[in-house]
Amino acid sequence: MESGAHVSTASAILHQLCPRCRAGKIYRGSVFAGFPGMYDHCPVCDLRFEREEGYFLGAMYISYALALITIVVMGLVLWLFTRCTVSKAGFWAILLFLPTAPALTLFSRVLWIYLDRAIDPEQQEPRG
Repeated sequence: MESGAHVSTASAILHQLCPRCRAGKIYRGSVFAGFPGMYDHCPVCDLRFEREEGYFLGAMYISYALALITIVVMGLVLWLFTRCTVSKAGFWAILLFLPTAPALTLFSRVLWIYLDRAIDPEQQEPRG
């Protein structure tokens, strides 16, 4: 990406970019392609991603909500298209969801960082 200023919020979230500069990456790789490590600070603007100890507790709530929505939608699709019982569709939805859980958990951190910065845009001084 050439300049973070021209990146939309939705695109920056999907690409896991820093909420301040929208150029630096939050993770060392994509959360959708493995288990990348997370940077402590933005490599471009030096924004600290984890503001305090236990900061990502809020991300757990986002992860739980996204997981629940995903499982319910998958269960409904399975139930509607296979006409199996609701309990069997729910079982298979949970089973099919499990491989996506790590990516969803890491992606929830990105959503939490963006939500938190939107609510409380603390201006940090660069490390030094």
